[in-house]
Formats: sequence, C-alpha cells, structure tokens
Amino acid sequence: MPFPAIDPIAFHFFGLAIYWYALAYVVGILLGFRCMLAVNARLGEPFSKDTLESFINWAIVGIIFGGRLGHMFYEPEAFCNDPLYVFAIRQGGMSFHGGLLGVLVVAWVFSRKKCLCFWRFVDLLAVAAPIGLFLGRLANFVNGELYGRPTALPWGIVFPGGGPTARHPSQLYEAFFEGLILWSILWGVLCWHKHKAPLVPGRLTGVFALGYGVMREALECVRAPDSLFNEAVFKTLHITLGQILSLPLIAIGFWLLYRENKCTVRR
Repeated sequence: MPFPAIDPIAFHFFGLAIYWYALAYVVGILLGFRCMLAVNARLGEPFSKDTLESFINWAIVGIIFGGRLGHMFYEPEAFCNDPLYVFAIRQGGMSFHGGLLGVLVVAWVFSRKKCLCFWRFVDLLAVAAPIGLFLGRLANFVNGELYGRPTALPWGIVFPGGGPTARHPSQLYEAFFEGLILWSILWGVLCWHKHKAPLVPGRLTGVFALGYGVMREALECVRAPDSLFNEAVFKTLHITLGQILSLPLIAIGFWLLYRENKCTVRR
C-alpha cells in the first residue's frame, strides 16, 4: 500500500507552521484533563477541580523536558555535541519513557507540595495517559516516522523514508493497543472497582505500567529501530532501547499490583 499523502503541517498561524504532532500534544493534554476529572468523580472526588487544573502547567513541563531528556538515549551523540539540543523542540525527538518519568517527578513534587496522596493522584494520570499515546502515535504516522520492519502482509505500507519495501504501520498498532485497548482496560478496572470493591491507591498505575510495558515489548518486535544508536544496540543485544526501557515498567507494574498500599487519600 502507498503511504497516504498527508501534510504533516495542519495549518499556518501568522506564518508559523503548526504541525499535527504539536496539535496531538495540545489535544492530548486537554482530553487527558477531562479524563482526569471523570476518573476523579468516579473515585469520589479525592481532589478538587482547582487542584487538577493547577497541575496542567506542571504536566506540560514534565512531558516536554522529560521527553527531550529521554530522547538522549536514542541520539546520545547529538546531545554530546550540542547540549542545547535538548531545547530544540521544533526539531522533533520525544521519548515516551522520558516524558513519563518527567511527569512522575513533577507529580511527586506537586503531591508533596499540596499534601496529596501520590499514588492516588498518579492513578488519575495513568487513565489519561493512553489518550495522549493514541494521538501521538497517529501523529507519528502522519509524519511517516517510527515505521515498522519490512512485511509481506497486505496492509504493509511503503513509507517515504523507509525505502521501496512495504513495512508494518507500527504507529497504528501502537495507537490501537497502547492507546485504545489500554485505556479500555483501565476504564474497565475503574468501573469494576466502582461497584465491587474499593480501589487501592496505585492499582490503576500498576495496570497501566504493566499493560504498557508488555504491549511495548511485543510491538517493538515489528518496529524498526528509530536511530543509529538504537540500531547498534539491537544488533549487539538483539533487543531495542524501547524494550530495555519497558522492562522496569513491567517490574513496577507487578510491584504496584501486589504490594500492600497503606497510602491515605487526602484532599
């Protein structure tokens, strides 16, 4: 299948090109906030709306700087040659694992400052995260980046930067599994506990960490290494950076699901 001719630029605003990728982040954050409000309501509103609104700017900082710093693992040479490359946001390059860590760090600081239960607060973020993942992967597809490995399957796509060979549309796989499916699982767990049993703080976070980690491990098997360094790692270790970075998530997910959480929820 030929790659659909989609312009990565959504529109121009006073001469500034606005990309679909940037819009995916903006819409993802807005929809994620609405999702957090819905989860908060189902949990009996442990946090006020003002508290959640005040976290938006914190989350943006964590996503952007965490994502850029995490991208260092994929292009270490670029960052070593120019440390200011971390601020070159418009040149692209964001790491989900780095963005996740960035959000967790600012969430911990925010929770300490506001005297909130950290794990309960992160539970709200866990349910909202797949929304951003879904939109982000769709934007990756529009950009023709992060495509998969060669395939003979009928839905293989010839990407502009991937040569003449048809490849797995791995961005769409990830949008479906890490976005729609993972969000559905998390919402299902939330609804089940709403009617059956109290939801232990950290349970949703554990489901997200384990679910995302397992899905990313599997989908990396059809995704092409997205940098020279990642390709070198794969040739040496037969495992990608995405798989390496997802292993701690799986471990944390198991730990959160089986630990005894004594966190007290506070408003």
